[in-house]
Amino acid sequence: MEHLTPKEIVAYLDKYVIGQEAAKKTIAVALRNRYRRMRLDEAMQQDVTPKNILMIGSTGVGKTEIARRLAKMMELPFIKVEASKYTEVGFVGRDVESMIRDLANVALQLVKESQKKRKQRDIDAYVEEKLLEKLLPPLPIGASEEKQREYESSKEKMRQRLRKGELDHLKVKINIPQKPSIDEDGLPPQMIQVQESIIKVLGAYGKKGPEQEVSVKEARKILAEEAGEQLLDEQEIKALAKEKVEKGGIVFLDEIDKIAVSSSGQSRQDPSKEGVQRDLLPIVEGSTVHTKLGNINTDHILFIAAGAFHLSKPSDLIPELQGRFPLRVELESLDEEALYRILTEPKHSLVKQYQALLAVEDVTLEFEEAALRKIAHYALLANEKSDDIGARRLHTVMERLLEEISFEADAYAGQTVTVTEAMVDERIGDVVEDEDATKYIL
Repeated sequence: MEHLTPKEIVAYLDKYVIGQEAAKKTIAVALRNRYRRMRLDEAMQQDVTPKNILMIGSTGVGKTEIARRLAKMMELPFIKVEASKYTEVGFVGRDVESMIRDLANVALQLVKESQKKRKQRDIDAYVEEKLLEKLLPPLPIGASEEKQREYESSKEKMRQRLRKGELDHLKVKINIPQKPSIDEDGLPPQMIQVQESIIKVLGAYGKKGPEQEVSVKEARKILAEEAGEQLLDEQEIKALAKEKVEKGGIVFLDEIDKIAVSSSGQSRQDPSKEGVQRDLLPIVEGSTVHTKLGNINTDHILFIAAGAFHLSKPSDLIPELQGRFPLRVELESLDEEALYRILTEPKHSLVKQYQALLAVEDVTLEFEEAALRKIAHYALLANEKSDDIGARRLHTVMERLLEEISFEADAYAGQTVTVTEAMVDERIGDVVEDEDATKYIL
């Protein structure tokens, strides 16, 4: 994935996000520049910092979706956080450094899953042997050669049945490892370290609990976790996760406009907003944050900030923070054509989702072209009459439209249900035309 060109990255995004070409292009170049940086000599690498991005646009136009899809495609540690949820140091609440600790946890999970896939064969073998031991007790010491041959033959037959899932319903007794959970939310790093140290000293990690009877199917999952703990190198995983965060981490900082201090309005009366900006500044500029992976350097983490900026503007952010988001991109509001395309074109569009959901009930759902156009029209109208929530309005309109069909799905089993323009007018039209109903129902 790291060898994808910006054009190929945009082509991938086109499958999921309609329009917003400028935003796609900007982020594609920012990600490609990361790969380019890694190809430079080490001395220059240190001077090439990520060009953080500020995305400006109303809710539901695709800001989060663009960043989320890219992170998923490139298997990069990604978190979405709301700037408005953080508080200035000294206030009760989450401090801004916790976003890096959360990113470290995401990276750790990402690397663990990746390593498990690489060692899947070893994990499967471990689970299989453990289950066979439970299902077929070992021979007593000193058993004859004939008994041993019979035992091996029985074991092989049972192994084949186990692999086919024929024994999943049987019950076995296994020890379930106990893992004390550490609540890291809101705790300072020093306190987390103390908690971890105490648990290690007490030997509570991986301590086996009492035997419990579970099905073979359930035992597979528990034993797979146990195998992962034993077969994977924890220190190597932490080192890989740390590298992944520092070189490829992406923090999507939503609602940044909520911490902007407008020159007019009530936000001027809230000093904590500017305090959050000042606390955020060293993280975005590049600093060291202590996490369970060790000290994470934030110099090369990519920050993508986003906000609607209805009541404030980017220039209301403190100048130092503005300077740390040199790339600005304004996302377009969605018109009727864009809403229609969002409804029908993406790989897993809303239309395809509802068709797949009802297909589970043996109902074939079809839409007339005119009906799809009408859905987009009413979604736009609802956005204009009420708060503009962008493409999310399509979800509320579609739920309202298909609620009855979905509820009565069993009655339509084996049939084809066609959504017509008249049906859309009947179920959505009156609601949208009534301004009060639009606000409360859609």
